[in-house]
Amino acid sequence: MDDFVRNKLNLWGLNELREKFEDEGIDKESLYYLMDKDIDELIPKMGPRIRFKQRLKKMKEEESTEMAMESFSAQTLPSNSDTRKRKVDFQSDSSKFQPTKKRKNEAIFSDLWIFCGVKNIMADVQAKLQNQEDTKVNNFLKTKIMNLETEKRELVGVFGKTGAGKTSLINAVIEEERLLPSGSLSACTSVMIKVEANRLNHKYEAEIEFITKEEWEDELSSRDQFLKDNEDQEKDEEYNDEYHDLVEKLSAIYGEDWKWKTTEQLMEHKYFREIPEFRQSIRKTLTCESAEALSAKMIKYTRSDTKQEGGEVVKRWYWPLVKCVTVRVPNKNFLQHVTLVDLPGNGDRNKSRDEMWKGIVGNCSTVWIVSEINRAAAERESWEILKSASSLLGNGGECRHIHFICTKSDITEDSHDEAAVLDSILKRNMSAKESVRKEFNKLARVKKHFNEDCFQVFTVSSKEFVKRKYLSPEYTEIPKLQEFLQNLNDCHSETSNYLSGANGILSLIQGAKSGNMSGENKDVCKELQRNLSQQSDLIRYAMMENYKTFEKCLQEGVEKSKHSFEKILRTFLYPPRKSDRGFYKQLRKLVENKGVLKPKRRPEKNLNTKLISLLTDSIDEEFKKTFPNDGKCGPIYGVIKEFSLDVEGLKQKYSDVELQLVFLKNEEEQLKTKLTKLIRNRKKNIYNSLARTAEEILQECYDKAAGFSGTGLLQNMRETIERHVHKSKDILFEKAKDEMLDLHSSLTTEILATLERTMKESIELSFKIDKESIPDVSEELTRVQQLHEEFLKSS
Repeated sequence: MDDFVRNKLNLWGLNELREKFEDEGIDKESLYYLMDKDIDELIPKMGPRIRFKQRLKKMKEEESTEMAMESFSAQTLPSNSDTRKRKVDFQSDSSKFQPTKKRKNEAIFSDLWIFCGVKNIMADVQAKLQNQEDTKVNNFLKTKIMNLETEKRELVGVFGKTGAGKTSLINAVIEEERLLPSGSLSACTSVMIKVEANRLNHKYEAEIEFITKEEWEDELSSRDQFLKDNEDQEKDEEYNDEYHDLVEKLSAIYGEDWKWKTTEQLMEHKYFREIPEFRQSIRKTLTCESAEALSAKMIKYTRSDTKQEGGEVVKRWYWPLVKCVTVRVPNKNFLQHVTLVDLPGNGDRNKSRDEMWKGIVGNCSTVWIVSEINRAAAERESWEILKSASSLLGNGGECRHIHFICTKSDITEDSHDEAAVLDSILKRNMSAKESVRKEFNKLARVKKHFNEDCFQVFTVSSKEFVKRKYLSPEYTEIPKLQEFLQNLNDCHSETSNYLSGANGILSLIQGAKSGNMSGENKDVCKELQRNLSQQSDLIRYAMMENYKTFEKCLQEGVEKSKHSFEKILRTFLYPPRKSDRGFYKQLRKLVENKGVLKPKRRPEKNLNTKLISLLTDSIDEEFKKTFPNDGKCGPIYGVIKEFSLDVEGLKQKYSDVELQLVFLKNEEEQLKTKLTKLIRNRKKNIYNSLARTAEEILQECYDKAAGFSGTGLLQNMRETIERHVHKSKDILFEKAKDEMLDLHSSLTTEILATLERTMKESIELSFKIDKESIPDVSEELTRVQQLHEEFLKSS
């Protein structure tokens, strides 16, 4: 234990923990990385454990705020001026990009300054409450203050085939040219790489999460099965792809050893000496002073090359064992609440990596589809990625923005006439944008998941953004993407929400402190309770009407599915232009993987979603109307948005309790935000329940089909699936419909329970506070109100 930890424990009044921390070797660095489960083991007693967690959280929050202020001051945003004067007749959309960065930066700095000020005030109020008697009201107020700061994290998923320029794009956008490795050598597409701001210090960090030992042992065991299954089979393209992947993966870790050693031998410790974290099932953290140094350190965890760029041979590569790498970069204000995720195209054969992929894709508010400009509209793989992920992003997700990014827009014929080169580039950019938009408009099944204005096309040049040979920064459109991320980060909204919450809490405390307990309190409580009951009824009615609409749409889908499933199933099991020998291997993998096949070069095949496709089609349009991803309209979000206890009207009638009503008005707004998030998360589960139910019902036949061997294997598998689907047809579609409707009903119950519980507690406690049990916060309230006024002026 170092002096830093010793001093912190002393400052926090937790000296009784010093001996334990000393024994466990907890120093400054490990203190920051303590997880909840580590703290639970380290501090068994609940009292000191709770105090320690709160102090540690507060310390991190304070340092995070300081870091945000410092990083904002430290970072140099890209200049949008170009000293070279050009006369260009042709004007593209990008030439109109004139960001007022100085004004925007001043506003961001002002927001951060106000945010820090209010946080410090509320920390003082929290300390005052700690010194008061431990009552129900005080605990309520302390909890409200703790919950003022909510973690907001926007995910931007970046898709694109190898060589399209994904890593160069990310490097350019975050202005770290040497952070993620790019170039002629390709990165391993199975490794997800997240990039976000380092909010704790000024270091470059990479946190590496591994798959489990058991998962790797399963992959090693499948090696023998794969080679055995294909011993006497025709070696087609799919086999070659899978065999190449197997060799590449195993050779990275074992060299030639994997060819003659058993699974048990390949799990020996000697192969994992450099990564004890893998065997311990914990995460590995790399820390460096520069982006270039971190890139060199993490290369063996992210890439499938046999040599580094400089030609140095690396003895062992660990990317096959990696589930995800999170890279944290200092001095990046617009990544405070935004994470860029470099994603493989259509998931992964490894179960845990695939589940993580689906989770991340479903949580993306934005996706960037990256393709080279010279074949952007015609690039099949880019559009296949979008088509295969559309339901996860749309009705089954929360995606609000689809950006198709055409890279390498600077590539053109050499010319000594810079104006002519620029003119040529801009004309091609405009043509590419138009072609891509036309191609997107053809994707009817994709578009039904999204609003019309969600799709945008960008033509970027990462190289020119750095080199500036022909294009000034605005023509590269990188600044447009940076501005988009800054708006997504939205520090302004965070400050506004915190200010409103702080003002509400302080108004409640001061209103109770300065008011009198009177019959007027009972009257206003009755009116609030009556209004709450009426508003709850409106929400209940809206949910019931929506349930009926869903039921009607789904019933139509059930009838269509019952009439058409045979044709759908036969087309799937007897594909045209596919030999039985080739299809046998595909079907075998499909039944072994719960009805899903993930070929390397072709779109995913999913029998579960195929069979219930007509049921899905029947609900898609209504689902999008009910649960739009922007969360701003529709029958459910609409009635939540309109929810009101008529607090403003009651202020006029009950002026003596105006401050308490200010608090309740803020509670209303916070509750609406909470319910919007709740609905957004639950609707994903509701939508995905159709495919999940189909998988559960079909699992029996998948297990049976996977157990066949010997002659007639393909026909046995086909007949097993056909018999099971025919036998289940009367329950398959009905049960999928019922499961979706049951989840819809559960959502109604949860919304009403959350609303009534939260508002009833707030109403009850707002007018029953003993003023002797709470501190005076008149000065704090005045200061917060002043900061609120300053904030509104700067907005």
